[in-house]
Amino acid sequence: MAYTKFYHVLSFYLATLIAIYEFLLSVLPYVLNPASILIAFADAFLGVYFRLCGLSSCIIELDEQTTMHFWASNPRRSDKPDLLMLHGYGGNSKWQFMHQVGSLSRTFNLYVPDLLFFGKSYTKMSDRTEVFQAKCVAEGLRRLGVDRFGVYSISYGGFVAYWLAEMHPQAVERLVIVSCGIGMTEEQKKDQLNKIGRNALKLLVPESAHDLRGLVNLSVHKPSPVRWVPDVFIRGFIHVTYERNRKQKLEMAEHLLREKADLNLPILTQETLIIWGDKDAVFPVNLAYELQRHLGPKSKVEIIKDTGHAVNMDAPISLNALITSFVLGYYQCDRFELSK
Repeated sequence: MAYTKFYHVLSFYLATLIAIYEFLLSVLPYVLNPASILIAFADAFLGVYFRLCGLSSCIIELDEQTTMHFWASNPRRSDKPDLLMLHGYGGNSKWQFMHQVGSLSRTFNLYVPDLLFFGKSYTKMSDRTEVFQAKCVAEGLRRLGVDRFGVYSISYGGFVAYWLAEMHPQAVERLVIVSCGIGMTEEQKKDQLNKIGRNALKLLVPESAHDLRGLVNLSVHKPSPVRWVPDVFIRGFIHVTYERNRKQKLEMAEHLLREKADLNLPILTQETLIIWGDKDAVFPVNLAYELQRHLGPKSKVEIIKDTGHAVNMDAPISLNALITSFVLGYYQCDRFELSK
């Protein structure tokens, strides 16, 4: 008991010292921009929070050209199932999953990568496809010793998760896809871009406070504190989270927007939970049911009311409960079969 208490206290102080060190390094490029320093401090504070949730920061050199950054449960507990979390566009994994790691880390060993060109993940390769992202995530997990796992993915992360599940059917046990437009037809994509009525690239990779506010208004249905945040801090957030690898983020977004609809989209073998907000203004809710029809009887849809595209922000408690119940169901059934 005393040892456990000492371990937690020591872990807290070590996490704080590491975060302070990382913060001091991160603010060097922003010494003339106080707002950016504040955002860099918030980013470092989120790092402390992730560590308090039992996650450690891991840099994995996949090869001479590609580096993946993961937040990974440490220590990994044998009595918990493994869950991979794949984020969408808009900040790194810390900003997108800050409302979820606390709850989910109590039930799962979490593996939370920054997808390529977000956070500390980077490649010199020219491939900008979701398939390449999936290959890098799979290799990173293999290096971490994770061979079977559930997947929770949101928005752009859903595209990556779909191909990960298709390429590694034995590794991906169950799949949760949230607010992801995979399977959209060319006509649906064109109609939706027309409805949005703004430059999609500037929304996905904002340049100004106006762009970022537009992204938040489009993604979040419930009242957001962003509407009261002064532009100077919005610009600071853009500077800290979007300027790094901006060119590559734009190239990925361009690929996503111009990519032709896959008329032969594979049907996954895994049980899949499709979660959508009924007020999603990015990907209309009818796409959830179209994806379910494509995947067949091994999939089901859950619609969360009064929730927009950013389900992780609008309804994190409901989302966490659905993910936990669905993914744990597999492991409970698996244990029952083994005990028979």
